[in-house]
Amino acid sequence: MAHHALASQESYNPNHLLDILLGKMQLKNDAALSRLLEVAPPVISKIRHHRLPVGASLLIRMHEVTGMSIRDLRDLMGDRRTKYRLSDAQGRPKPEDRGDKKEAGGNYAHH
Repeated sequence: MAHHALASQESYNPNHLLDILLGKMQLKNDAALSRLLEVAPPVISKIRHHRLPVGASLLIRMHEVTGMSIRDLRDLMGDRRTKYRLSDAQGRPKPEDRGDKKEAGGNYAHH
């Protein structure tokens, strides 16, 4: 079974978060939770079985429907990371975007 990197943290327990959401929103089951969060039911199942992490977009949706802070939601599932690391490639300009772009409107006529 494939596990994601966050699942290796001893404190990580997304089931706790999902169970708290069920209680807070007075829902009967994971199917009702998936409808509330507007995700397919297998997404909740995969999260429960540690085959899928709770991603940023799902955390944001949980925040929107519950009013709970992202920090509180992350704490409930045991995600104690204080920083997220992006890959080195993300956020870097592409090689063709680097350097001077004189031909892209850099010549202005002065009168």
